[in-house]
Amino acid sequence: MSKQKVALISKMGVIAALYVALCYVFSFASYGPVQFRIAEVLLLLVFYNKKYAIPVIIGTFIANSLMYGIYDMVIGTFATVLVCLVIVLAKNKWIIAPAAAVINGVVIGLMLYYIFKEPAALWFIMITVAFGEFVVVLAGTMLFAGIEKTNKKVIDLLKN
Repeated sequence: MSKQKVALISKMGVIAALYVALCYVFSFASYGPVQFRIAEVLLLLVFYNKKYAIPVIIGTFIANSLMYGIYDMVIGTFATVLVCLVIVLAKNKWIIAPAAAVINGVVIGLMLYYIFKEPAALWFIMITVAFGEFVVVLAGTMLFAGIEKTNKKVIDLLKN
C-alpha cells in the first residue's frame, strides 16, 4: 500500500474518531430537540476533500449509536449523507450551513417527533434542530474561512 493511501486512511480514521469523541464529550449538547452538535464542524472538511464524507458519515453512525440507537444510526446518518451530497456539489462553502440546517431540521425533527415522541410541537423541534445546526456549521465555515486567509498550508493539507 502506498504512503499516500496509508496517510489518507489514517486521516479518515482520525476524522471519524474525532467526530465520535466530540459527540461524546459534548453529549449534553449533541442530542435531543435542542442541540448544538459541535462535531458537525467537521462537515466543512468535505468541502475541501469529498473523500472526507466517508469518515464523517461513519463517525455520525457510531456517535448516533450512543444515544438513540438503531433509528438514529439509520435516520441520522441518512441526514448526514444528504448533507454530504450537497457539500460535494456545492461551489460555495457559505451555502453549507443553511443546507445542513434545513436537512437536519426536517429529517432529525421528524425522527425525534414521530419515533421518539418528543413532547414539543413538530415545528418547534424542526426549528430548534435547524437553528443549532446552522449556528455550529456557520461557526465552522467562519473558522475555515479564517484558516484560508491566514494559513493556506492547512487548507492544502486538507485537499490532499
